[in-house]
Amino acid sequence: MTITFIGHGYVGLVTACVFADFGNNVWVVGRTPDKIERLKNGDPLIYEPGLEELLQKNLEAGRIHFTLDYDKAIPESDVVFIAVGTPPTSTGEADLSSVLDVATNIGKNLKKGYTVVSCKSTVPVGTNLKVEEILNKVKPEGAEVDVASCPEFLREGTAINDTVYPDRVVIGSKSQKAVKKLLEVHKPLPGERVITDLASAEIIKYASNAMLATKIAFANLISLYAEKTGGDIETITKAVGADNRIGHKFLSAGIGYGGSCFPKDVMALNETGKHLELDTGLLDAVERINRTVRDNFIHKVTANVKGKKLAAWGLAFKPNTDDIRFAPAVYIIEDLLKMGYEISAFDPAAMANVRRTIGDKITYVDDMYEAVEGADALLIFTEWNEFKQANLEKVKKALSAPLIIDGRNLYQPQEMKDRGFTYISTGRQVV
Repeated sequence: MTITFIGHGYVGLVTACVFADFGNNVWVVGRTPDKIERLKNGDPLIYEPGLEELLQKNLEAGRIHFTLDYDKAIPESDVVFIAVGTPPTSTGEADLSSVLDVATNIGKNLKKGYTVVSCKSTVPVGTNLKVEEILNKVKPEGAEVDVASCPEFLREGTAINDTVYPDRVVIGSKSQKAVKKLLEVHKPLPGERVITDLASAEIIKYASNAMLATKIAFANLISLYAEKTGGDIETITKAVGADNRIGHKFLSAGIGYGGSCFPKDVMALNETGKHLELDTGLLDAVERINRTVRDNFIHKVTANVKGKKLAAWGLAFKPNTDDIRFAPAVYIIEDLLKMGYEISAFDPAAMANVRRTIGDKITYVDDMYEAVEGADALLIFTEWNEFKQANLEKVKKALSAPLIIDGRNLYQPQEMKDRGFTYISTGRQVV
């Protein structure tokens, strides 16, 4: 089958590479010449474990192609996936301009025959109907097209595995012909098939991400209770998560969620609910708690650090990615800079992206131990594996004061006390 993806971000490129690996002929359409050339040469543009190797394999096999031109890819495609960004506007609503522009370009280049256009971009309810309207308005005579919603559920850092082994495949369409075609495309994948209408498919993606963000926010709220009352969040969430109705996943306290999905999707669902005159107080609270735990971390710094020189471990919003969109570390660092702190930072993958965002306001180092040299405290923002196995004696000698403020609970308090650190973690008592 010939499949086209419009967009080469985490969703578009990973899914394109996986479907090419299944033996399909896959096109990826972009809009930036430099990026398309880099992709043609095997540079995936993003840091995602295993992606570069998978891209190279399918380039060498001639199964994946990159282009700027819709007229090269669309006419021969059986299925076209829209996988462009839907960032939040200033009011929190999803910006659909790219999705709708892409729909116009797809429609103009449809062939005479049948094509399924399926949206993988996360979009509010009713967007696919707008896509359908555009396609039918601009398509050439003789072209038959059906629209579907096929949301993705991959996680950055484990995107390939999530694409190859999904928990479920959601297909929303009013056309049984489109559903049949998409079932054929997804035949190599395991997971439950959920066949539904367009509106339900659009809501499923938002509901899934909002639920996960709510679990994180709940854990963070309880961590604040624990800090105020002498409790231990690790013990609390272990016991709460042991209830199989709740589960342990996403019940981890920290400095809040970030990334390309949770923040914008909670905001978009919230704004859509308000337009529908629904009470969205729950989502308001989720967003508020996410800000509160960042502020709480900053308070720990200002209340406990004697000097102004700080070391930062981790900049990405989570490990195994270079994505800094809505990263808690970036928000916190920007606030600390305004307060006059000097920051030396290390991240295994995300430093180039941070430099493009905030410039040289902080010092970037190539070694995690260099970052802590002479610092008045070490701040931990991201739970990269190398931080979990750090040489803590080396860290202690490098710091001007043995103080660690840990936003991810990488270490055990008693061990840190025994090693002579002042250790301030999340939802646990200071040692």
